[in-house]
Amino acid sequence: MKHSMRKLGTLALAITVVAGTVIIGNPLEAQAAPSEAYTWKNVVTGGGGGFVPGFVFNKKEPGLLYARTDVGGAYRYNAATGSWKALLDHVGWDEWNKTGVDALATDPIDPNRLYIAAGSYTNEWDPHNGYIMRSTDKGDTWQETQLPFKIGGNMPGRSMGERLMVDPNKNNILYFGARSGNGLWKSTDYGVTWSKVTAFPNPGNFVEDPTYPYLADKMGLAWITFDQSTGSPGTATQTIYVGVADTASSIYRSTNGGTTWSAVAGQPTGYLPHHGELDSNGQLYVTYSNGTGPYNGSKGDVWRLNTATGVWTNISPVPSSSADNYFGYGGLAVDAQHPGTLIVATLNSWYPDANLYRSTDSGATWKPIWKYSSYPNRDFSYTQDISAAPWLDWGVSSAPPEVSPKLGWMIGDIEIDPFNSDRMLYGTGATVYGTTNLTAWDSGGKVALSVMAKGIEETSIKELISPPTGAHLLSAMLDVSGYRHNDLTAAPAKMFISPSSSTSIDFAELNAGFIARVGNADKAKYPNEKSIALSYDGGTNWYSPNAEPSATTGGGFIAVAADNSSLVWSTSDVGVYYSKTTGNSWTASTGIPAGAKVVSDRVNKNKFYGAAAGKFYVSTDGGATFTMSAAAGLPAAGNMKFKALPGVEGDIWLAGGNESSGVYGLWHSTNSGASFTKLSNVEEADVVGFGMAAPGQTYPALYISAQIDQVRGFFRSDNGGANWVRINDDQHQYAFTGETITGDPRIFGRVYIGTNGRGIVYGDTVNGPTPTPTPTATPTPTVTPTPTPTSTPTPTVTPTPTPTVTPTPTPTSTPSPSPAGSFKVQLFNGGTAATTNTLSPKIKLVNTGTSSLNLADVKLRYYYTIDGEQAQSFWCDWSTVGSANVLASFVKLPTAVTGADYYVEISFASAAGSVAAGQSIELQTRISKNNWSNYTQTGDYSFNSSATSYVDWNKTTGYAAGILQWGVEPS
Repeated sequence: MKHSMRKLGTLALAITVVAGTVIIGNPLEAQAAPSEAYTWKNVVTGGGGGFVPGFVFNKKEPGLLYARTDVGGAYRYNAATGSWKALLDHVGWDEWNKTGVDALATDPIDPNRLYIAAGSYTNEWDPHNGYIMRSTDKGDTWQETQLPFKIGGNMPGRSMGERLMVDPNKNNILYFGARSGNGLWKSTDYGVTWSKVTAFPNPGNFVEDPTYPYLADKMGLAWITFDQSTGSPGTATQTIYVGVADTASSIYRSTNGGTTWSAVAGQPTGYLPHHGELDSNGQLYVTYSNGTGPYNGSKGDVWRLNTATGVWTNISPVPSSSADNYFGYGGLAVDAQHPGTLIVATLNSWYPDANLYRSTDSGATWKPIWKYSSYPNRDFSYTQDISAAPWLDWGVSSAPPEVSPKLGWMIGDIEIDPFNSDRMLYGTGATVYGTTNLTAWDSGGKVALSVMAKGIEETSIKELISPPTGAHLLSAMLDVSGYRHNDLTAAPAKMFISPSSSTSIDFAELNAGFIARVGNADKAKYPNEKSIALSYDGGTNWYSPNAEPSATTGGGFIAVAADNSSLVWSTSDVGVYYSKTTGNSWTASTGIPAGAKVVSDRVNKNKFYGAAAGKFYVSTDGGATFTMSAAAGLPAAGNMKFKALPGVEGDIWLAGGNESSGVYGLWHSTNSGASFTKLSNVEEADVVGFGMAAPGQTYPALYISAQIDQVRGFFRSDNGGANWVRINDDQHQYAFTGETITGDPRIFGRVYIGTNGRGIVYGDTVNGPTPTPTPTATPTPTVTPTPTPTSTPTPTVTPTPTPTVTPTPTPTSTPSPSPAGSFKVQLFNGGTAATTNTLSPKIKLVNTGTSSLNLADVKLRYYYTIDGEQAQSFWCDWSTVGSANVLASFVKLPTAVTGADYYVEISFASAAGSVAAGQSIELQTRISKNNWSNYTQTGDYSFNSSATSYVDWNKTTGYAAGILQWGVEPS
């Protein structure tokens, strides 16, 4: 949902680096660094992970389909493999803006010809003008023409379209609708040269928000549509329609091949035209919204123009005049085989979900893909399969009327295959959905939606780690937060949940199962959510500590002591803090400026390092105090990244700077940052990482994204930086790669690189990776935490629903001593305030029997009063058996009793296993109402107001195979 917008911060920060690396004048002649052949692949997420604003089918060649993204380039669909092929991986460091694709056109006469309008931003974030890139082999190779203005592939309105079109009768003619008031442009030589259509009267002066730089530019032209019937093969099409971002006059037409233009009479006003499509019956359909998208849109309409009569008709499924219209309309698809059949998508109906509407009578009537039966329940005309990317449920089991996974959001484009009326696909803020049985909708059947994003990897990566044990790779990402990548070739089963985006991740070098992650929590939606999460099992399960630095909004950098005895967090807003209580309390560090990058020494548990504005800082007391070192000559401007080498105390590598400052390159310290030596054989470097040493070597392999001998690329050194070899080629450059890089400590030659919009790429030598002779299996955590939080912890998942089933309890009439059984339940409450918006029972289940206890047979009940009927949510923030294996349902008592009208029944998945005789498991749980209103827990039956640690508690009942084994039910 927030994918592309959050990337703005990354790129805005990186611009000083990227803009400074353009080589001015003739490069010096130099002997290029030697190269080594590598194979490059994407780490698979299966779902894309970012916004896909547009799709284009070729109208001549069946099955030829393209997708464009806002920051990740363009893709061509391969029907044989059911996957997408990236077409712009050759784009290099200095040309990063070309990965923003604002429009795409495939030639309807010669399918081999492909065009894209490339450029990322029209404001000061992008120093480059835009390009029209052209290919005669479907995107395998490219030529380009730079335009005299910028293009905004990641600007507002990027799902409008298409702005770039080929004349369907005379394909040497192309039109492009520009942004920023630059008007309409035309090429008559297959996109080689371009000239402005000076007769076009309206450049589109709508501005989203003049006070905010990202929204302050003129939206410009939105789309172009040809009436093919007004031309003939080899003769230019005469009638052309152009949609303009102007609420007063938005649809223009030429009837003489673009010589003159005029506003179409009688057109609607007040909204912006998102898409315009003309069917073969001469009906022009237009979707309108009061925002440019992709994030906004709260009112809108759908109109149809009979181009023969000039009559406009409002055909909105839910018109803007209705109180039920709280969204605009974005995506629009017309069935080429069945004129009058079309689909429109809401933009944006955030709650409870987006909707699609289908008409088979030119918009006279519509069928929604879902509708309310009786609120909050809905009837669905679709099924949804996310098995290709299971994490797309976002870790949520939503309460009606919401469902998980959602149908989507930001649906700015939807397309029907012109050769197959059953095939449809659309993009969301996170993935691509599609179907091959679309017409089932018309006969009352269900449309089978599934993820169709295989091959698209569009995440923006903030940090990567490759620990010495456990999973080989874990990632911190912006929009989808990140993953534990157990298999690089398969989609992860789940994503990291809380915080909802991640900016930094680190592990304890000597206890690699302990991992800390920080990011940005969605506190507007979840006020108690923390911006930090911890894992004791290598990133499989996460829980939130009890505290975070006061008033922080999160973000920044996290560093974990070598033995996880300390955490140092450089927040994005309130400075640097440290914790020696595993995050349960924080104290401001001294001697280090706010915003500093921090890392830990990988050997000495007490030593941390920091860097900011060309200065280096060292702490020898676990991050409490820092002292500025005497090191000089470090980069004070531009990107600066550094890491401490595993296995050697005080060995540090630092990359950064920018060309404009004259300080740029790679530095090395062997004395804990007291001094640094700049490597003369590296001209520019932006990130550095370490991997397994080469055969016959003991020093880890070094990896950098850098410039050596005037060549930008990825380089490896096997001898401590004395010599370098380039390991990528010109077809595998991936634009901006200055955020994160790491080798693999268990596989020689393996390197992982984070991109800004092409996900994670990894490289291996062509001879295959060289693993360690005795690879370590996924470890059992060496530390089993037993946190004793003192305040309400933070969610690690989004709310789960209150089931509609209401079982009948079997209360006893008179409390009696706890019966003997095979287990007992202990409890204390993490929060004991009389009124609170979150109940926080902490539960320990102790096996008191002589044989193991199968957890799948066990249920526990916590009784309380709801104090105002609302849907509720349950979280297990941490458990010895893994949070994902702890299940819950809410049950309303048929008759309220003293201290209880509800209970939450906790159960366990089969994967939770069993508890050995004499052993125990712990659960840290929370309960909240979905509107965050308060409970009054004083007097609740299962509430313990006095205990501060686990005590036997017979008011929390336990059952084995349905039989009461512990406690007393309320009466």
